[in-house]
Amino acid sequence: MNYKSVLITGGTGSFGKKFVETIIKRYPEISRIVIYSRDELKQFEMAQIYPHDKFKQLRFFIGDVRDAARLKRACEGIDVIIHAAALKQVPTAEYNPDECIKTNIGGAQNIIDAALATDVKVVVALSTDKAAAPINLYGATKLCSDKLFIAANNIKGKRDLRFSVVRYGNVMGSRGSVIPFFMNKKSSGVLPITHKDMTRFNISLEEGVDMVMWAIENAIGGEIFVPKIPSYRIETVAKAIAPDAKLEYVGIRPGEKLHEEMITESDSYNTIEFDRYYAILASGVDKEKFKQAYNAKDVPLGFKYNSGENTDWETVESMREKILKYVDPTYKF
Repeated sequence: MNYKSVLITGGTGSFGKKFVETIIKRYPEISRIVIYSRDELKQFEMAQIYPHDKFKQLRFFIGDVRDAARLKRACEGIDVIIHAAALKQVPTAEYNPDECIKTNIGGAQNIIDAALATDVKVVVALSTDKAAAPINLYGATKLCSDKLFIAANNIKGKRDLRFSVVRYGNVMGSRGSVIPFFMNKKSSGVLPITHKDMTRFNISLEEGVDMVMWAIENAIGGEIFVPKIPSYRIETVAKAIAPDAKLEYVGIRPGEKLHEEMITESDSYNTIEFDRYYAILASGVDKEKFKQAYNAKDVPLGFKYNSGENTDWETVESMREKILKYVDPTYKF
């Protein structure tokens, strides 16, 4: 990544901030990092952390992924795009479906068009477990986005350009996620739980960033990468954060699943497994090429990967260790 130029859409979000922190440490000779997002206040706040006199490689572009012309201008001279911008709140998407579609689907197509029109070499798009067999609009738009990015490899022609997708579950400590929500509610003595059996996948921001960095360096193009990560029960998180709090069961919200999926049974025909990741491949591709490149093997037919049937589980103790490591090292349980 040294001497390359990188653009991050949604770059002032949780992922973008951690990605910038990581890439500056690992690749001090990186040529340029462009933060592309809509919120001028968040860009201002981020610029205070990275003042221009010390971090001349950072650039801040105000822009929306819906704006194709602005996006194309921002991509001039860029080698790598990390697409993290999205409307992500499930209830918000259910209530404002047209807005979610414009950003998550239209924005994805604009990224593809901008990459094809410039000299971009690698595009890695962030997806979500909710894109697998979606039951809510947010998941459906991200599934469409995933399909757009994978299919873009068919229209790149002779360009030296690769499109890939990284799909993972709930990020520890990210804005709007359950861990900071429970931390803030602890003082009330009551934590709302949707369902006693509800489960989710668990990944830290650091692990998410590492996965994207790996994909930038190793993707062939046309893969949806899925990490091998543990699951947790929502009850376990509550007991880890506030063991004395009363748990109030409030029911599953519209658009929520009891268990999240990242690989469906139907995906198993096109899924390979290696080291820390799985890769879901596009139908009709040369699977043997990917298996050889990643030293991978086929998953069993009928294989599925969901948070309720995972074999790797977080405990109260492991959740507390990770909260101290990844979320708040001063937190008192």
